Amino acid sequence: MITPAFLKPGDKIGIVATARKVLPAEIEPAVRWFESQGFVVITGRNLYASDRQFAGADELRRADLQEMLDNSDVRAVVCARGGYGTVRIIDKLDFSGFLRDPKWIVGYSDITVLHSHIQRHYGIETLHATMPLNIPADGPVGEPAEAMLRCLCGENPAYRVEPGAFSVPGHARGIVVGGNLSILYSLSGTPSDIDTRDNILFIEDLDEYLYHIDRMMMNLKRSGKLDGLAGLIVGGMTEMRDNTIPFGKNAEQIIHETVAEYKYPVLFGFPAGHIKENMPLLLGREALLDVSAGIGSLSFQPPDQRSASGKLKSLFKPAVFILGFFALLYLLYALLLGNL
Repeated sequence: MITPAFLKPGDKIGIVATARKVLPAEIEPAVRWFESQGFVVITGRNLYASDRQFAGADELRRADLQEMLDNSDVRAVVCARGGYGTVRIIDKLDFSGFLRDPKWIVGYSDITVLHSHIQRHYGIETLHATMPLNIPADGPVGEPAEAMLRCLCGENPAYRVEPGAFSVPGHARGIVVGGNLSILYSLSGTPSDIDTRDNILFIEDLDEYLYHIDRMMMNLKRSGKLDGLAGLIVGGMTEMRDNTIPFGKNAEQIIHETVAEYKYPVLFGFPAGHIKENMPLLLGREALLDVSAGIGSLSFQPPDQRSASGKLKSLFKPAVFILGFFALLYLLYALLLGNL
């Protein structure tokens, strides 16, 4: 995986809305806070556009994100909020400039579309973290926002939490992937589908019927996305709904029963998702997961900050050496045949 360059004071941060619409009063506190931390904020030309539930028509939202991806001065693109709509523009985006000059993509919820698509196709780290909509107008911005900015500036997060009920002890090492469960489910079978093999999967969700949680988990299981995991992290499963005839199990029980046959560690109760303590996760970064009876820990490993072109260059010299070696063998063979 490629780690985008970390931010430093004076860098530019872009804010765009790829999904549900936002109002200036909801985003301006975040703009002021980023600026107070020494950064320059650029907002999308159509940030406050409105089209039904969306932050403007698909083409306007796409154009805003495309401009931020292509602008080499913008070092992080922070999505204003989630909701629904990112999937409507993902296939119309050109990531060629982003691949040449990677930058941080930040957000959660519906932004899972971008996280999954980028890691699947381009191998570039992204940041699952709080968004401008969550930053209050008054008082402290809160630890999730502070931690998000520290990650963008190069901090390797490490967490120690009390494991929730149904956690499974064990140790795992793998790349952290995932995001919102409903979005991951909706991406199944598409070009943005998540790759979970040998990875640590993170899931969270909000405002879903319990039977739908069961259906989505069964989809992950039947599609082979659960049996090859290195480990599983479950964040907030918030404000779940039930039918008149109760489903009979809560979200954590449903998830636990779905993965009970597997032997990897499972950490419930991780502080990320649609909750107040929505701590950042470096998606695409390798991490160590340890779960025991009394403590669950997640420690991210040092980053690889070579650019995409730099990684290709690092492969170039060995390739030249190998080709040269075989060319020499061929020459010796030809000389040998000529002397016979």
